[in-house]
Amino acid sequence: MKGQYLKKILNARVYDVAIESPLLTANRLSKRLGNTLWLKREDLQQIFCYKLRGAFNKMSGLSQAELGKGVVAASAGNHAQGVALAAQKLGCRAVIFMPTTTPDIKKESVENLGGIVRLVGDSYSDAGVAAHQYCEAKNMTYIPPFDDPDVIAGQGTVAAEIIRQTQHPLDAIFIPTGGGGLISGMAAYIKAVRPEIRIIGVEPDDSDAMTQSIAAGERLILDDVGIFADGVAVKQVGIETFRLCQEYVDEFIVVSTDELCAAIKDVYEDTRSIMEPAGALGVAGAKKWLKLKEDQGEPQKDRHFAAILTGANMNFDRLRHVSERAEIGEGRENIIAVVIPEKPGSFQRLFKTIGDMSITEFNYRYSGPDLASIFIGFQATDHALVESCLADLKRNNYHPVDLSANELTKVHGRHLVGGRAPELDDERMLSFQFPERPGALLDFLEQISGRWNISLFHYRNHGSDFGRVLCGLQVPAKTGAEFEQFLEDLGYHYSDQTNNPFNALFLS
Repeated sequence: MKGQYLKKILNARVYDVAIESPLLTANRLSKRLGNTLWLKREDLQQIFCYKLRGAFNKMSGLSQAELGKGVVAASAGNHAQGVALAAQKLGCRAVIFMPTTTPDIKKESVENLGGIVRLVGDSYSDAGVAAHQYCEAKNMTYIPPFDDPDVIAGQGTVAAEIIRQTQHPLDAIFIPTGGGGLISGMAAYIKAVRPEIRIIGVEPDDSDAMTQSIAAGERLILDDVGIFADGVAVKQVGIETFRLCQEYVDEFIVVSTDELCAAIKDVYEDTRSIMEPAGALGVAGAKKWLKLKEDQGEPQKDRHFAAILTGANMNFDRLRHVSERAEIGEGRENIIAVVIPEKPGSFQRLFKTIGDMSITEFNYRYSGPDLASIFIGFQATDHALVESCLADLKRNNYHPVDLSANELTKVHGRHLVGGRAPELDDERMLSFQFPERPGALLDFLEQISGRWNISLFHYRNHGSDFGRVLCGLQVPAKTGAEFEQFLEDLGYHYSDQTNNPFNALFLS
């Protein structure tokens, strides 16, 4: 069977629409990992993903009569673009069924290529049912996204290119896995020509249909799938792809949303390109696999690995979420809660206890006269420094609670800390802007020097040149003149938000 797929892949017709994408070293990430990681840049195809290979290989084999009737496909986005491009190239009509959750950038790309889009259901599987029904009713040709030998062979050409391009023997290739078309085609080719190379599939932990099916020994149907990595969000893998994966794939690994976000950032730092979540799965898997090996006492050093960057069709508005989660996914940000006495000077003492830690977020709202709960984020690149900081906080009776792995905190909590303050008099609400540098927050607090009680404090590092703080201060009327002089002497740009409608509606 390996020979059959080897021949099909070598004879696959893909280069009418595809380029031989480069295989480039991820220099920064390789240095961090202590191993060489090669990136197969399928994001550089004209539709920014590899799916045009399988779609065109399948459609180029259709008869003129079949092309004349048109084609139908179901896709979460990237296969749809491949089919639409192939239809444009071959001069036929294409009707594409896509989930309603499909990112706009993918839907619009299909339409720009001439495809007719129908939005149905919440997942690829829902769209697939509708597509099959339409195809039968209209007597058109269905183009499968993964479970077809010609589609599999087209995707397998990625492996043939890697073997030609590799400058050093590869130890393993990390391949994003959804329905299984890419990994089954690549695995069949690799095991035919270089069987010593380990094939490792990577899936999100909330869309791991292939991982679960391989473990069970049968094709399972997932009740629900996560849609963050929409390119691999399938409830059931293919019959042929499952068979090939059983035979040729060495292992599977699953990664979290945070690990995916961290991988998107890693790829950006090496390539200045932004992957969609599914496109970064290979890198996330490589990082996690190497970490697991290290934890198991089998550290990998000076070896060569490859990861497939499968796509870069990222909706711009998703970047906000990716940015928030990347630091935690990489273990570069810790989120903790601490308790401090509700009295002037407490913030300053807390910051001195935290010491040299770089603060990424600081949220507080007055809630009573005795104790205050503080939400803090800080950079955590040095694990020993983090442990030392937490120990200092415990020793000083701040009772730190680590919330870094708390999903409610990451999704909602950091945006909800605050609220109305009961029985709070003489509050002034001001926004401050100051240079974003280490120690700037402590400098700010030291200038207040316990003269006025802080009733609200919100700061979040956004990587800009200026830090922005929203601060509530209790300023009795008798200290008004002194407070105005303080603001003038402070030297920071500020604006009074006391009468801002948002303050009246949600904070005062």
